[in-house]
Amino acid sequence: MSDAIPLTFEPAAPARLRAVVREIEYEFIRLVRTRAFSLSVIGFPLVFFLLFGLRAHDAETTRYLIAGYGCFGLGSACLFGIGLGIAMERAQGWLELKWASPMPRLAYLAAKMVSSAAFALIVTALLIGLGVTLGGVTVTLSQGLRLMALMLVGSVPFTALGLLIALWVPPTSGPGIINLIYIPLSFASGFWMPLRLLPHWLQAIAPALPTYHLAQLALAVFGFAPRAGALTHWLVLAGFTLLMFAAAWITFVRREHQA
Repeated sequence: MSDAIPLTFEPAAPARLRAVVREIEYEFIRLVRTRAFSLSVIGFPLVFFLLFGLRAHDAETTRYLIAGYGCFGLGSACLFGIGLGIAMERAQGWLELKWASPMPRLAYLAAKMVSSAAFALIVTALLIGLGVTLGGVTVTLSQGLRLMALMLVGSVPFTALGLLIALWVPPTSGPGIINLIYIPLSFASGFWMPLRLLPHWLQAIAPALPTYHLAQLALAVFGFAPRAGALTHWLVLAGFTLLMFAAAWITFVRREHQA
């Protein structure tokens, strides 16, 4: 008995946690190194902000566009990072390999969600920095933290939408389809200009869009939207999240049964 080799078993929970953390780290590094993703998701909002936000020479317009382009960057990170990313990995067979590996499925999904949220935070932080340094606007610490927290929580509904898109959109035509969906949503929700400047029919349908409710919460940070309706906006986004996750789960289960 003295020559027996002692067996030690590593707790399952810490091992799963390490797998999740490691997968998040690798996914974030992969997205940073994927220039087509990182430069477009970070670059487009910043370029638009430099062209239209800083050249306005108006502090109110600059603050408005910090919130608006922050929302735009959030949606882009989620829809392209999750929607297009998973669709491409599914077409390449990489998703099946991940599922067959010992890695927890939660690690794969968590890596996509956290990495997309991280890019949304990076975009928002850069927009605030540009607005304060080059635009000469005042953004208080409280406003900055509230906006960053909103982007973090607000990424969840668009993560759910990204998962559904990943299951339906062909990867070859993914960028075009996602832009066809997301750009009109951004325009009609007041990301780029106040809703009062849009046609009346767009103003009428805007409250039915999830992007509108995200924009209203972000704009309320700088006083461009009433805070009294915040609960309604959160409830709409929560309902949209549940609907998208449910649709994605049903689609995923049906395709697994058909395979």
